[in-house]
Amino acid sequence: MKEKLLVMALLLCSLGVSAQQNDSTAFRAYLYNKEYDVYMRINFYGQDVVVPGQEFYGQLPGFLSKTHNSFCWLVLSAKMSGNVAELTMINDYGSEDLTATLTCLNDSTYVLRQQDGSTLKVPKDRKWQKLPKELEFRKR
Repeated sequence: MKEKLLVMALLLCSLGVSAQQNDSTAFRAYLYNKEYDVYMRINFYGQDVVVPGQEFYGQLPGFLSKTHNSFCWLVLSAKMSGNVAELTMINDYGSEDLTATLTCLNDSTYVLRQQDGSTLKVPKDRKWQKLPKELEFRKR
């Protein structure tokens, strides 16, 4: 009887550890928004993301960029609490900054909400395209 209880306790503990490990990958991802052709590369745990072609920024928690374009918004800080991360972002010129939240809704859907500061803008057809205050991303 004691052996069965011990085995069950060990099994439950191992399940709890694997669930915690799965949760720790929520903010390590490649996220994409097809409508606006923008993506985010994030790793809020290791904060070791490097912007391709712009290595001089060093390792960051992440960035938001447009495909086939070198312009990006750098994630300078990310504070996680459960399934929500509070972000401080700045454009790669250093001229605009903002705060936002990134919420993990489930294992494949995320929502970026701009809070304060500048409006997220990305280049499109030689003009600036404003992104909506709330933008949905899918994990790839």
